[in-house]
Amino acid sequence: MNRYPLWKYAMLVIALLVGLIYTLPNFFGESPAVQVSSSKATVRITRDTATRVEQALAEAKLKPDFVQYEGNSVKARFQDLDTQSRAKDVVSKALNPDPADPTYVVALNLVSRSPRWLTALHALPMYLGLDLRGGVHFLMQVDMKAAVNKRTDALVGDIRTALREKTIRGSTSRDGNNIVVTLRDKEGLTAAQNLFADQFTDLEWAPITDPNDFKLIGTLKLTAARATQEAAIKQNMTTLHNRVNELAVAEPVIQQQGADRIVVELPGIQDTAKAKDIIGRTANLEFRLADMSTEARAALDGSGPVPFGREKYTIGRGAPVIVYKEAIATGEMLTNAQPRPDENQQPAVSVSLDAKGGRQMRDATRNNVGNFMAAILFEKGKGEVLTVARIQSELGSEFRITGMVTTDAANELSLLLRAGALAAPMEFIEESTIGPSLGADNIAKGFNSLVYGFTAIAIFMCLYYRLFGVFSTLALMLNLLLLVAVLSMLQATLTLPGIAAIALTLGMAIDSNVLINERVREELRGGASPQAAINAGYERAFATILDSNVTTLIAGLALLAFGSGPVKGFAVVHCLGIITSMFSAVVFSRGLVNLWYGRQKKLKGVSIGQVWRPSVDDPATAAKT
Repeated sequence: MNRYPLWKYAMLVIALLVGLIYTLPNFFGESPAVQVSSSKATVRITRDTATRVEQALAEAKLKPDFVQYEGNSVKARFQDLDTQSRAKDVVSKALNPDPADPTYVVALNLVSRSPRWLTALHALPMYLGLDLRGGVHFLMQVDMKAAVNKRTDALVGDIRTALREKTIRGSTSRDGNNIVVTLRDKEGLTAAQNLFADQFTDLEWAPITDPNDFKLIGTLKLTAARATQEAAIKQNMTTLHNRVNELAVAEPVIQQQGADRIVVELPGIQDTAKAKDIIGRTANLEFRLADMSTEARAALDGSGPVPFGREKYTIGRGAPVIVYKEAIATGEMLTNAQPRPDENQQPAVSVSLDAKGGRQMRDATRNNVGNFMAAILFEKGKGEVLTVARIQSELGSEFRITGMVTTDAANELSLLLRAGALAAPMEFIEESTIGPSLGADNIAKGFNSLVYGFTAIAIFMCLYYRLFGVFSTLALMLNLLLLVAVLSMLQATLTLPGIAAIALTLGMAIDSNVLINERVREELRGGASPQAAINAGYERAFATILDSNVTTLIAGLALLAFGSGPVKGFAVVHCLGIITSMFSAVVFSRGLVNLWYGRQKKLKGVSIGQVWRPSVDDPATAAKT
C-alpha cells in the first residue's frame, strides 16, 4: 500500500543529485576577469586571439586562473582586482598597437569561480540582474524627428523616380515637413494625383487652389509617422542588441520606455566608458562601384593620385581598392542577407533590397556588367571592405554575392551585411552605475530573508507535526534545491523580485504538506489504521493540492504573458516554483514516508503530532461529532 517501486526511488535520487550539481555553481561567487571581444565587424575572435592573450600575460608575469575561448570572446580570470587592472592594460597594448584605432575591445568583467569539472557538465550559475550583480544603466533618447525627416527625404526621392518613370513633367522639393510637387499643366496634375493615390498612400495630398499654379502638397499621415517612429525604435533596439553582444553581457536588458526612450542595463560591466563607446557608435553599409581603370591601378600601386570622385580603401577583404564616392545602395535599404548556395551548390550570400534600393541597383548595374562592385562597412568614420565581386548581370532587389571559399565565409559575410546603422540618432540622457558592493549587499539581504523564512517554517513544522514535519521540511529543502537548479540550467536572470518569488514559493509549497498532514490526521481521527491513513491522506489531498496550484499557476502565466521587466522575472520564478513544489510535496515527501513506515506491516502509530479523537463517553463531545 505504502511502498514505492525501486525505479521511483532511483528517480528521486537522480533528482536530488541533479539538483545538487546544478545548484553548486551558485555558491562559488565571482572573480574579476578581463574580457576581449572584437570592436570591428570584420575582425573575428579565434583561438589564436586566446593564445596571444596568454603570451602577453606570460611576458608581463601575470598568472591568470585560466584563459578561456568562448566563440565570440576570450576571458581571462584573476584572483584580485589589482591583477585584473594590470592585465587589462597589458592585453590592450598587446592587441591594440594603435590606441586611436583599436581592433579589440578589452573590458573588465566578472566570471564564476566554479571549478572546471562543473563547467564541463554545463553546470553554470544563474545570471544575476543589475540590482544583485552591479553594472551600468543607460537611458537613451531616440531622435524621432530625425527618423521622420529621414522617411520624408526617402519619399522625395521615390516620388521623383515615379514621376520620371511615368513621364510626368514636374519638380519635387521639400518645404519643412511637407513635400511640394510642381506640375507643368492640369493634365500633369491629374496624372500625378492618380499616381500618388495609388503608390504613395502614406502621404495625404492637397492641391493648391490657385488655378494658375499646379502644385500638390504632400504631408505624412499621422499613422505613417507613428509607424516610422515605431520602426526606428525597433531597429535601434536590434542594433543595440548586436552591439551589446560584443561585450558578452549575461542577459542584458534592452527595452523600450515610453514612446521614444530605450533602457539599456548591462549587469556585471565595470567599464562604463567602454560600454558607452560601443553602444553609441555608428555603423553603415554601402554598395559602391569599384574602379579598375588604368588610373585607379596606378593609384593602388602608389605611382599616381586617386582619380577625382574616387576613394581608396586599404583595410578589409578586398582591399586595397578604388571605389566611386557615390553609393549605389546603403544598409538602410538592405532587407535581408542570408547564406544560400548558388546554382552550382557553391557557398554564396543572397541579398535582398527594398524597392528604392532595387531601382538604384538596377540603374547602376545595367551599364556596368563585367565591372566590380564593393560592399564597404563604415564604423567610426572609417570604412572596411567586406567584399569585392564582379557584376555578372543586371541586378535588382534580389541578387547573390558569389565567390565564397567556404560556408563559414558566407555565414560571416551575411552577418556583416546585416550589421546596419541606427535608424535614428540617440543620445544618453541618464547614466548610473551600481557597484558590486551594493549588489553583494542586496544578495546578502535576500539570502538572509530566505534562510530566516525557511528556518521559521522548519521549526514550526517539526514542532507541530513531529516526524511528518521533518519529512515536510526535507521536501521543502528539495523544492528549493530543484528550483535553483532549474533556474541555473535555464540560465535565467535572478533579480530582487526573483528572490521575493522564491520566498513566496517556500510559503506556498509548505501549504501542500500541511494539507497532506492534516488529511492524515483526519483519517486517524476517523479510526483508520496508520497505513490506511497515510495512503488516504496522500490520495485525497492530491486533488485539493492540484486545484490550488493550477489556479495559482494561471495567475503566474498571466504575469508572464503580460508583464515586463521585474514583473516578468518574478513570474518566471513563481511558475517554476509551483511545478517543483508539486513534485517535492507530493512525490518526494511520500517517498520519505514510505521509506520510513511502508515496510512496517504491524504499524501501531505514526509521529504526526497530537491527534485529537472525540470521546464517546462524553455526550457533549459525541454530539459535536
